[in-house]
Amino acid sequence: MAQKIIQTQALQQTQTLSPQQVLQVKLLEMPIAELEQRVKNELMENGALEESVSPADDEHDEITDSNPSEDESEPDFFSESEPTGMLKQILDDYRNEDDVPDYLTKAYEKESPAQRMEYGATTSFYELMREQMNEAELSEREKTLMDYLIGSLESDGMLKKDLSLMADELEIYHNIQTNADELAAVLQKIQSFDPPGVGARNLRECLMIQIKRDSKFRTPIKQAELKVIERYFDDFTHKRWDKIAEKMKLSATDMRIIQQDLAKLNPKPGSAMGEIEGHNFRQVVPDFFVTSDDDGNLELSLNSGDIPKLRISSSFQSIIEHAATNKEQASRAEKEALTYTRQKIEQAQGFIDAIAQRKQTMTTVMTCIVELQKEFFEEGDEMKLRPLKLKDVADRTGYDISTVSRVTNSKYVETRFGIYPLKWFFTDKVTTVGGEEFTVRKIKSMLQSIIEEEDKSMPLSDEALTEKLREAGFPLARRTVAKYREQLGIPVARLRR
Repeated sequence: MAQKIIQTQALQQTQTLSPQQVLQVKLLEMPIAELEQRVKNELMENGALEESVSPADDEHDEITDSNPSEDESEPDFFSESEPTGMLKQILDDYRNEDDVPDYLTKAYEKESPAQRMEYGATTSFYELMREQMNEAELSEREKTLMDYLIGSLESDGMLKKDLSLMADELEIYHNIQTNADELAAVLQKIQSFDPPGVGARNLRECLMIQIKRDSKFRTPIKQAELKVIERYFDDFTHKRWDKIAEKMKLSATDMRIIQQDLAKLNPKPGSAMGEIEGHNFRQVVPDFFVTSDDDGNLELSLNSGDIPKLRISSSFQSIIEHAATNKEQASRAEKEALTYTRQKIEQAQGFIDAIAQRKQTMTTVMTCIVELQKEFFEEGDEMKLRPLKLKDVADRTGYDISTVSRVTNSKYVETRFGIYPLKWFFTDKVTTVGGEEFTVRKIKSMLQSIIEEEDKSMPLSDEALTEKLREAGFPLARRTVAKYREQLGIPVARLRR
């Protein structure tokens, strides 16, 4: 049958982020330490951007308005009247503070010195993974995708994000089109890195990777261990060794050897690397500070770190002003130099605006978190935390959930009671039959306390734990209690003797 070429039309809606939006997203994701380095790099790369180093310079506010010219094809540098268009916009925005809109001159944060909590100076887990990535034979695209995957690994070395969701994130926020299959292929290469098991998506896959990476993988015992994890994982997790031996027709000696070998596998390979290389001993720089005044009122401040106030370079402004007064005598070379100057000033202005937008967004989101979790910030009692989701903050601030997620990811707040990651303040709620709402963290804390106080010679069953929680004011179903016990890593009663 002959093939035919058929032409069809289709209507498709796509979303494309502008370079300015991409810049704002990237800066918003950065914790204060990374932002400091990003600002330093921008100062070195863009000559139109400079620090305010004197009180006179401070009159030029670092937060400025941005109104790009409507006609981008030919900048209106040499109009018949005095400086207008983009030229006038550039000069007016940065000439004096009277020309800066009032709403942009508000202080969104209090000046706070950079405070660093030293937990060690060893190489981080992320850096060690990056080192292995740089040593591997990969294409530039594979390195880009792998870097994103490595950055998404949990502290235990697991990848708990869905690959399809990560593909969508890469396309929307980084303009990289990919799919779950391509990410899975890159992830498989990560799983060949050390320590064995890193990059696994669940415990079962983690243990299987470690067995396959063993130098004795081809021996009958290792093959039997892999079979245990592949086919009888549920029995394995519940330590039903007798049933496994019966199903696999293994002798008591072989079963004991398999049991001992499997006990040596590491369920958290990333944490193991941290213990050796200092992953658990890292430097934490709080992005926010929550303190109390003499009257007990909460005060929030944003850590400005070592980030200087930014302004447009006076030398670049002089070039524009000189061109405005000598527009008729300007040569072609001078016009080209002016175009270059304009581009650099626009880039600098976009960066200043993005920094200002980051400050405003982060302060707004953190203010909302403090208001919603006010009792905790006042008393420091974990039991005072209320159920909170990203959507709750998004609804109150008017931001998208993805924006709130970026603000809270990898950021920390210092309080009178310690330093906490912002994600710690978000916890699910449980609604009882009577309509009462409790935070999952509060229930887990109570459950753990009950188990710690139990008689170890006669540990409490899940039914008994359910009754104890009900007496404490948490009427939950037995299966819910069992789920929370498992999430806490606490074994069943017969294994707690």
